[in-house]
Amino acid sequence: MKTVFLHGLGQTKKDWENIVNSTSGQTECLDLFSINDGAITYSSIYNYLEAQLATEKEPFRICGISLGGILAMDYAIHHANNISALILIGVQYKVPRFIFTIQNILFNLLPAKAFSDTGLSKKQMLKLTKSMKTLDLSNDLNKITCPVTIMCGANDKANIKAAKSLDCLLLNSSLHIIPNAGHELNKEVPEVIMEMMGEGLE
Repeated sequence: MKTVFLHGLGQTKKDWENIVNSTSGQTECLDLFSINDGAITYSSIYNYLEAQLATEKEPFRICGISLGGILAMDYAIHHANNISALILIGVQYKVPRFIFTIQNILFNLLPAKAFSDTGLSKKQMLKLTKSMKTLDLSNDLNKITCPVTIMCGANDKANIKAAKSLDCLLLNSSLHIIPNAGHELNKEVPEVIMEMMGEGLE
């Protein structure tokens, strides 16, 4: 079974390298910010994701963290027959406006060079987060029927409440709170993600 990996906001596809290189099956790790026209919004990234996955002929699973997890759910809502399973890490299904507003204020205060490792410029980052402020998948979660593994670090205070709520709202999900871990589980505890995938980290 093929696994598609989706990185989060502030990450790039390189943050999945350890896991991708140790996965025995077919994999694909998308660079969500490599949109040719440079218009980085949530809609443009989702359209890019759809286009990249349009040629898949067999059901596959998506493993996504943060923004990547939101995109994974959105894709599963619209393409249920294409998805065999989801692994969602540190994810929201309804963007918390207050947190995003504070985050945008902080982003505005940061110098442009602070975004050099995120795959986006400061201007692109602000445009992307602004485009996500009203994002809410709540009413369509019942369309996700595949098995869903939800993971969240015990120290990921911004997302742990959403992870627990999401587990209650999805039809076929399991929740795993990872002790002594924060938000970026793909970098902090890749071996735990591999275990959830039924793989062993080399």
